Formats: sequence, C-alpha cells, structure tokens
Amino acid sequence: MVEALNTPTDLADIPLVVGVTSHRNLAASEIEPIRQLVRDFFAWLKHEFPELPLVVLSALAEGGDQLVAREALAAGARLIAPLPLAQESYAEDFVDAASRAAFNDFCQRAEVVQLPLVRGNTPASVVVRGEARDRQYAQAGVFVASHSHILLTLWDGRESDLLGGTAQVVRYALHGVMPGLIERRRGAHATLDSIDESIAYHIVCSRTDANGTLQPPLDSLAPLQTRWISQTQACAATAGMPDEFHRMFVRMQEFNHDQHTFVDEIRSSTTIFRNIVDAASDGSLEKLFSAADGLAIHFQRRVLWAMRGTHILAALTGIAFVCYSDLPSDLPFQFYGIYVFITLFGAGALLAWLARRRDWHRKYIDYRALAEGLRVQHWWRRAGIVEAGSSAFAYDNFLRKQDIELGWIRNVMRAASLDGDDGTPASDAALATVIGDWVGAPGRGGQLDYYARKTEHRGRMQRLTRRLGLVCLWTGLSIGALLALFQSRLGPDNTTLLVAVMGVLAIIAAARESYAYRKGDKELSKQYRYMFDIFANARAKLDAANAAVDKREILRELGEAALAEHSEWALMHRERPLESARF
Repeated sequence: MVEALNTPTDLADIPLVVGVTSHRNLAASEIEPIRQLVRDFFAWLKHEFPELPLVVLSALAEGGDQLVAREALAAGARLIAPLPLAQESYAEDFVDAASRAAFNDFCQRAEVVQLPLVRGNTPASVVVRGEARDRQYAQAGVFVASHSHILLTLWDGRESDLLGGTAQVVRYALHGVMPGLIERRRGAHATLDSIDESIAYHIVCSRTDANGTLQPPLDSLAPLQTRWISQTQACAATAGMPDEFHRMFVRMQEFNHDQHTFVDEIRSSTTIFRNIVDAASDGSLEKLFSAADGLAIHFQRRVLWAMRGTHILAALTGIAFVCYSDLPSDLPFQFYGIYVFITLFGAGALLAWLARRRDWHRKYIDYRALAEGLRVQHWWRRAGIVEAGSSAFAYDNFLRKQDIELGWIRNVMRAASLDGDDGTPASDAALATVIGDWVGAPGRGGQLDYYARKTEHRGRMQRLTRRLGLVCLWTGLSIGALLALFQSRLGPDNTTLLVAVMGVLAIIAAARESYAYRKGDKELSKQYRYMFDIFANARAKLDAANAAVDKREILRELGEAALAEHSEWALMHRERPLESARF
C-alpha cells in the first residue's frame, strides 16, 4: 500500500492502481506518440485524483510494458513488477541486449513480486518454451488484471488465441474469463455478473510481424486512438471517464481525505489490530482496517446522534403542536406553543439537512462494509488461505449485488492485497491464533463474543421499545375508558387535558417505534443471532478438525458466509437512509 510522505505511520493511503498489458512488437513509428499519450494519461490521473497515490503494475516485458514503466517512474509512481518467472529465466525471452539491460534496471527500481508456479507446473517445465511457460505468463496477466483499478492497454483491438496475450488479459479484466487458466474460485460465475465495474484505458496501436511487416489495428479502430472500455460500453477518451467510474474513484479519494481529517478519532476509537500493526513490517492491510473501523465508528456516532436528535425533535414538535391545539387557551404561555412548534420543526429539518449534506449515513455504511471485508481478508491471509500471487481474493464476491459505486470498496481490497505475504504456509501456531482471535468464544473475545453481546443488546432494545409501546397503549386506553365513563364529571378543561395526554403518548410511542425501525433493531437482532450460530458451528467444527487443511477450508467457508451476511447488512441499511425520517 502506498503511504504518502505526509501520511502518519499508522495510516495507509489507498492508491490508484494502474495495470499494464501491451504488445511487445509495437510499430516503431508509433512509439513516441504512444509515449506521449501514456504521459498525458498519467498527468490526467494525477490532476483528477490528486489524493490517490499512483501505483503501476507492469510485468516489464519488452515493448509497451517497459515503455509504460519508464513513464510511470518519471511521473513519480510506485512501480510493482509481478514476474511470471525467475528474473534470469524471464530475461531469456528478451530478443536483444538493450531490452535485457532495461529489464534489469527496472527490477532494481521496482518492487518485484515473484509469482508462484501455476498448479501443475514444475521448475523444470517452465524453463523451456511451451504450454507450462505460457501458463506462467497468463498468471502474470491475471495478477495484473485482478489487482488493477484501471487497466492501461496498448492493444490493436484484435482477438487472439494466445494464452496470456494482451487480448486475453483485457477480456479477463472486463469479463473474468481467461481460456485455459481459471484461477478464481468463483470464476465460473464471472460472466453472469451484472455489475460493470472494471474499466480499461485503451491506446490503439499497430504491430509488426516476425518479418517486420506493419499490421494495422482492427478495421473499426485507428492507430493512436484512445478510448475507455468496460464490460458494456466504450467511449472516446476525450469524453472523459464514464461518470459511474469517476464517482467510484472519488469515493476512494474521500476515504483518504477522511483518514487524515479524523486521524485522532481513528486512533482513539479502535484498538483492534493495533498490536499487529505495530509489530508488522508493513501492516498496510491492518492499517487500512483500523482506519475503516475507526471511521465507521466515528460516522456511526454521528448517525446515531442525528437519528436521536431528529426523532426527539420530531416528538417534541408533535407535542408542541398538541399543546397549542388541544390545551385550553387560558393556560399561561399556551399561545407560544405555535412558535415552539415552528422552532423545533426548523431545528429538526436543519439537523436532517446537515446529516445529508455531510453524507454521514452513506459513509458509515460504506466504511463499516469495508472494515468487515478487510477483517476477513486479514484473517484469511494470517491463516494462509489466500496464497501469495493467487487471484482468489476476498473481494471477488463481496457486495456483488450492489451498484457500481460500491465497487470502490472492492478496489480498496484489491489494493490491500498487493502487499501480501511471502507465500510461506501459516504455521499451526498461527492457525490457532487466527481461530482464537477471529472466531473466539463467548466471554473470551473474538467474533463469537461480539455477536453474543450484540444479540443481547439488540434484544434489550427490542424489549424496551415493545414495553414502552405497551405502556403508552394501555395508558391511552385507560384514559379513553376514563373519558367514556366520567366525561360529564371531568369538565371541559380536564377532558381537553386528558385528550392532549393521549396525543402525547401516541407521539412518544410512534417516535420510539420509528427510531427502532431506522436502527433496524429487529432485523439486526436476527442477523446477530444468525452470525453467532454460524461462528458457533464453525468453532465446533474447528475444534473437531485435526488436519490444518481442513481447518483452513472451514475458515474459508466462514469468511465467505461473513462476507455474504455483511453484504445483506449493507443493503438493508442503504435502503433506510437517515433522511427517511422526514420533517
């Protein structure tokens, strides 16, 4: 994860990750114009999203990969080089000494990520050219596409059967399909997704064949044409990035801004993972979790404050109107009830407007969803479930039912996975730590203890709401019975007063019921109970399992269930925005 120079050491800024896929044999006459187009593209990104540090992923192959890498370094970007083979073996595929020298120089200036062997490959099988070596190249393309927020492609636009070639990497980035190489655990479902959240910046180029003959791009394209392409659309670069994608990157930028604005609140409100962050050499994922968790807590407090304030003001507004309309006019200050009503109404409307203006509710939901996704991602990594270089990431199926705007959460998780472990299998002791700290047990920490406490708390809130409603109901019915039986004896003033009390009780009960509904007390109580049962079942299976591989599979399934449930939580709360409590 990129940390800006002025970023506190316990924070990690989200970067804007640009992956590169390109032909090796670019037409010589187009190289310099392409270089300028790449330079202009990076300058536009830095101008448009100044709070997103730039990261470029390039496998440093000959041609366009090295061209983009050089411009990335010149633009001050962090360069990460996922290599499909060992550096010495990879360099054997370079046709001339100048390209090999440039490659070695880039490796000194970049952060090299040595990708593991694809399943079924052996060190001996990838030394010679053939299918095994091609699968390693395809894996590099999958890695770049899976970790990128924007794929920069120097491509002639033509389809190709070459495994891991530029055309197939573009297809994988946009549609999740790489023929002959399916690494995603849910890869079979990729083409069914209706969420169009992957985008590529396409610089159209020509190529030369083995004889040096110029091969123009696809007939419908022109050399040096630039365009944005996604799963469902293509538009000229001059029209700007499509709005829905632009909003997604703006959300990422807002998160970075909020980290720095509320850094003290983050430090004071979250202690989770703090020891891990302090002990880790990088700890970027943990720093991001702490920031997301702290910001979620901060905005949750703002939301609860606003919800309580608006509902209290709404109740007082109703009570003020009842007092003005129903109480005898000869009571002291009764006339001023209308002014109190107007004042309270205005205060409530102002508070609701402030909450909408500052986007508290949306940020709370987004940051909580992000924190929970990063929580799973962290524990999977600690347990050795997600191997270094794998494309089976926690974000693959997280919030897939949501609109593209929430794609920024998956983008953060993509960026966080760049700073992975070294691929060393987790020890039995590390696995036991994950089970104890993540799953835990009631009264002894972990998610089991958390969900047990939350289930009890939400149950108390439900009971409080129900009891208050019953008290107001039976009190109102008692007053009604009293009026029916003794109205003639009570007199008009007492009758009016009792009617006003009935109105006040109805307002109090309605306000409390509305507040409980907005908080989702009933639904959350069921959700917490459901999650408690899931973690309890997982803990029982983990205690019964002996083999580490079985425990990891249980933890994988537990993480997937947690991600699915958090998606449902986010959906439920996004449908109940704060502004629904209208004035």
